[in-house]
Amino acid sequence: MSEVRGSEGREPGSAGVPATGIPAPDTRPPGSPAPATDATPAPADPDAWLPEWFVGRPLTAGWAWAGFWAALIVADEFLDLAGWSWYVLVGLAALPTLLASIALLHATPRRYLKPRRDSVLGHFFVRFLALIAAFLVWGVSVVMSASISTTLQSLVGASEREVTAVGFNLLLAAIPLVVSVLWLAFIIRCAWFLRRLRGWKQTPEPGAVPKKFLRDRPRLRRVVVGLAHPGLLLVAGLGTSVLAFLLGAVELTINVLK
Repeated sequence: MSEVRGSEGREPGSAGVPATGIPAPDTRPPGSPAPATDATPAPADPDAWLPEWFVGRPLTAGWAWAGFWAALIVADEFLDLAGWSWYVLVGLAALPTLLASIALLHATPRRYLKPRRDSVLGHFFVRFLALIAAFLVWGVSVVMSASISTTLQSLVGASEREVTAVGFNLLLAAIPLVVSVLWLAFIIRCAWFLRRLRGWKQTPEPGAVPKKFLRDRPRLRRVVVGLAHPGLLLVAGLGTSVLAFLLGAVELTINVLK
């Protein structure tokens, strides 16, 4: 004898589908939401376009990028290519790690960093050295100002207008040098914070980076954290900045003085 089926033609334990395979009629009241199903498609990954090798080893890719553009910078000096291309190469060499570092540091509150463990004596001694350095810089600037003023008066003469014009030209000539020095200090400061935040590893320890940073985009998060490396930032950002300081800024200063 065949097994007894339910009163509605269902198999015991079935999900409400008749034995004939025809779906049961919809008995829900009008306007009621559709029942949830397990076949809901997962949202598409917006960063699926990133190559797997780039997501797996972003720091290695960053080193290769910086080395490639650094080689072109050196070749540009020997081959004497277009003048403006040199500045483009300097910017491209540091662009990926600089953007990644700025994005990571912008998303990291200062209180997230662990407090330093140096002693109170060390803290005050560092401030003492900073004050001495500031005094030396101030003294050198005073001496140089007096020397420049005396030199200008001996070269130009007693004409106040000419002395003022030469003084403004010297001020314009000093701007590229000052901006370059401040840029070097900015890069060093960012690299110092990155060292305290994520360390020197390609993939930092869990919890080193804020959890909210690109939480919904894990692939892009891995790439950005990998490129925001203190060593890569120092080499790509600081190295190319030194080249710009030694060549570009000095050349611009000489042109202004002429």
